[in-house]
Amino acid sequence: MLGTENLLLFVVTGLVLNATPGVDMAYTVTRTLQHGARGGVAAALGISTGCAVHAVAAALGLAALLAASTWAFDAIKWAGAAYLVWLAAQMARSALNPVPVAEAAPSAPVITDRRRIFVQGFLTNLLNPKVALFFLALLPQFIRADAADKPLAFLFLGAVFIFNGTLFLFGLVAVAHQMRRLGTSERTRRLLNALGATLFVALAARLALAER
Repeated sequence: MLGTENLLLFVVTGLVLNATPGVDMAYTVTRTLQHGARGGVAAALGISTGCAVHAVAAALGLAALLAASTWAFDAIKWAGAAYLVWLAAQMARSALNPVPVAEAAPSAPVITDRRRIFVQGFLTNLLNPKVALFFLALLPQFIRADAADKPLAFLFLGAVFIFNGTLFLFGLVAVAHQMRRLGTSERTRRLLNALGATLFVALAARLALAER
């Protein structure tokens, strides 16, 4: 289909990779636990949009630049690590500072909150050069050597991966939302922020130490 082959194997491989713990999974779960299902969905859509940018970059050959250039890879890697540390700092501040009673009352997330969560999810994915290299390394294995339009095949496989990945994240949101119902007290909120801050610092260190 569209110059691709072994599509079922590609789908299974993608789902296995989606289930591997990482930044995207951590961000989706933490935002769901903090802001409910709507926050989790916003996070998932932001991450998927970042993946779409990486897929287009791979189709255009831009991802090859990251594979060939140490400077370009390191620049994006350190920017991503710094951004994760910034997110961790925001969570740590929320964990240390109690929320006034008026703000702590349960309410539906406002539109601006969901937009902020979406943008943060987008940036956490976009500023991870390993995602770009993933598309560059995996997708060509499922494109026929005689494909008439290889960029189109890249985009098709990228769309399949993003679609399945988004559904996986939505499922993760549903599970995390059920967990959130177990406790929404101020103490729980601060604990979740503290755990999230610790996790994102660890992920930032992991990204900073990543090699091409």
